[in-house]
Amino acid sequence: MAKKSNLSSDILSGGAVDVRCSFQTLIVVLVAALVVGAVYLTAESGYLVQEDEQKFEKGPSTAAAGCDLFSGKWVYDNESYPLYKEEECTFMSDQLACGKFGRSDLDFQHWRWQPHHCDLPRLNATALLERLRNKRLVFVGDSLNRGQWVSMVCLLDKAIPRGRKYMHNNGSALITFKAKDYNAKIEFYWAPLMVESNSDDPVSHRLPDRIVRAQAIEKHARHWTDADVLVFNTYLWWRRPEMKVLWGSFNSSDGIYKKVEMLRSYEMALKTWSDWLEIHVNRSKTQLFFMSMSPTHERAEEWGRSEGENCYSETEMVSKEGYTGRGTDPKMMRIVDSTLDELKTRGLNVEMINITQLSEYRKEGHPSIYRKQWEPLTEKEKTNPLSYADCIHWCLPGVPDVWNELLYAYIFNYAPS
Repeated sequence: MAKKSNLSSDILSGGAVDVRCSFQTLIVVLVAALVVGAVYLTAESGYLVQEDEQKFEKGPSTAAAGCDLFSGKWVYDNESYPLYKEEECTFMSDQLACGKFGRSDLDFQHWRWQPHHCDLPRLNATALLERLRNKRLVFVGDSLNRGQWVSMVCLLDKAIPRGRKYMHNNGSALITFKAKDYNAKIEFYWAPLMVESNSDDPVSHRLPDRIVRAQAIEKHARHWTDADVLVFNTYLWWRRPEMKVLWGSFNSSDGIYKKVEMLRSYEMALKTWSDWLEIHVNRSKTQLFFMSMSPTHERAEEWGRSEGENCYSETEMVSKEGYTGRGTDPKMMRIVDSTLDELKTRGLNVEMINITQLSEYRKEGHPSIYRKQWEPLTEKEKTNPLSYADCIHWCLPGVPDVWNELLYAYIFNYAPS
């Protein structure tokens, strides 16, 4: 009996040993599994981080597989668009306030840009103001860039309490909108040809005989040297076969004037601009953007109407996908592309915001005759509205709001560390 008892004890004892061994083995296996899993997750996490960094570097146009923010279609959306009301924008421009000056068909305000494979982020005014806290966002260029600046001011205006914002314009080329609680400045600087020219006066500048100092930019650049975000454009004022270039000073009689083929003079000016950026821009601080050309709609025969007509009375956009009119010059944009690519080889990134194709469709988005006129209309113009229809600029709210949504997406994806 004792023997049996000892045997049972041995069996129980051996079983306990087996259980302990199995338990220890299980613990070892689990620890090993956890180690392997941790190593795998670390490697996978590193891969994902690397992948995200690559997406970050490429920007929102490639942040999602196959997604290009500039390739898409216009979608009618009368629930969430327009992003603001014309009459509620404190600083709306009379040249862009089409409703105020008699336009009754306001469907042009209700179109949203929808990229093919992703969504364009909706502009959050408070988030952008917070991003711009203690900073300067400066638009530099011509009246189209000024229109985009007015759009940006209107987009931010509703998020700023009355009395906590102001506009400063002392007649100079620089106009400043300031959000006091954020110490944020959103500014526009008039430089239609980017380099110094005889069209630099912000009021008296509509000169038929345009002259540029293609190698001089400091007069302008000193006003935006310390900006945190710079948004450039220059296109429309160059649209002529030749440009008169001055070597010398406008204040001196010994300058040399020569007519230069437009594309070459445009290239010279962009070279001066890019050289200035390379030397003066703080790479760890400043974000740089260039708006591609804004199309005009002055030839209605391009979309099936009679020759000699323009955007006057248009209420619908162009429906043909990929439509391109003669109001844009691809050769000029290739010069911009080449300039920006060359800057990248020098370690400076200027991001192109490609507004051209999406704006091509919007022939109904221009002020036409519904704006404040710069000069009193002649009797002949009054009897022929086509003769004074503005098919260059854009009504607000409207197309430039989408330009700013694209800019907004890039500002948040390309913020310097």
